Amino acid sequence: MDSSRRYENTLVAILFCTWGTVFLDRMSPLYVAPYFALEFHLRNAQIGTLASVLAITWAASTLIFGALSDRVGRKPVLVPAVFAFSILSWMSGLAGSFHQLLWIRALMGVAEGPTWSIMTALIEESSPPSRRGRNIGFVVSAAALVGLAAAPVLTTQVAARWGWRSAFFVAGIPGLLMGTLIWKFVKEPTRDATTPLPRPSFTAYFSLMRYPNIWLCCLGATGFMCWLFVLNVFAPLYITEIAHQPPTTAGLLLGATGLGSFFLGFLLPSLSDRLGRKPVLLLMAAMSAAVPLAFLVPALYVYPVILAAIIFVTNSGQGIASLVMVLIPTESVPAQFRATSIGLVTLVGEVIGATAAPIVAGTLAEKYGLALTMWLAAGGSTLLFLAALFLRETAQVKSSLAA
Repeated sequence: MDSSRRYENTLVAILFCTWGTVFLDRMSPLYVAPYFALEFHLRNAQIGTLASVLAITWAASTLIFGALSDRVGRKPVLVPAVFAFSILSWMSGLAGSFHQLLWIRALMGVAEGPTWSIMTALIEESSPPSRRGRNIGFVVSAAALVGLAAAPVLTTQVAARWGWRSAFFVAGIPGLLMGTLIWKFVKEPTRDATTPLPRPSFTAYFSLMRYPNIWLCCLGATGFMCWLFVLNVFAPLYITEIAHQPPTTAGLLLGATGLGSFFLGFLLPSLSDRLGRKPVLLLMAAMSAAVPLAFLVPALYVYPVILAAIIFVTNSGQGIASLVMVLIPTESVPAQFRATSIGLVTLVGEVIGATAAPIVAGTLAEKYGLALTMWLAAGGSTLLFLAALFLRETAQVKSSLAA
């Protein structure tokens, strides 16, 4: 492992920007949906399907290509993946129909899936144990700053001025830069050949099922992904169609909640090093439920600054991802299963929470209205809270709160 602090900081900075770019491209269709939904005459269920198809291909590829990177190296898989999803973002702007856009988003999931498992592995392999949690929390929080804060503002402003296709063209540019920086500056981690980790047999991977924390993290990731994607798929539509606000206002509100998620997503995982993972995760689950519920209060749209402030201080989503999908799973299993535990929890969360939940929410919205989707998002946070209640603490802390 390269122990240089300077290289470690460079790596974290590059991967922070790359992960933010991944979420910029992943979330852009959700924010400009009010524009292309009119052109393609889409129903709510079809918009939910756009998010779901990407999630299911993402879930499969994060395991397959993550495992491939264990054999051939991180960069040979990561660099082509970053260039591929950037090009596919451009192609999204060329789609002439819903079905063309659906196929492009499915391919984007294949390209983006490897970035999660490979970048997490790069951070773990290139950071000392005392800074792994901090570095992971910082990189994961980029999804909030770029994908959930900057993206809704950027894409809706571009779409309002130059059309929704231009929003996809703009979103694809940063990935080309990040792919070049990874290729030029990121080093392949060196592994200690004298004390290698034991190579587990195929059947040994089933031993992960013996750890209750893994089951609970899968359940918690399902709730978290349900909250994240149902909220971000349908909040723009709820704000524009039910609250009767312009798409740019929806973009600014979602930008405020994403910016809050960035700050909390970095600070709260760091706090969990002192207080323990479990109490901090419970706090974040309760806070995140307030975001979709705030959108349901009509009076708050009279004072959008107050609404923006409420969702800014309650969105802790990216901190949740750091704990329930990375830190707690890896701290619950032997070292040779760390990457596998991340992949397994991510797979379950993506398939159920990010794939099935938006489809179900869109179908129900057709019958019962868009307000129901906000309640379903809050229900995802509730499921996460219940799963966290039964987690075994994994952080080595002395605080009584961590019991």
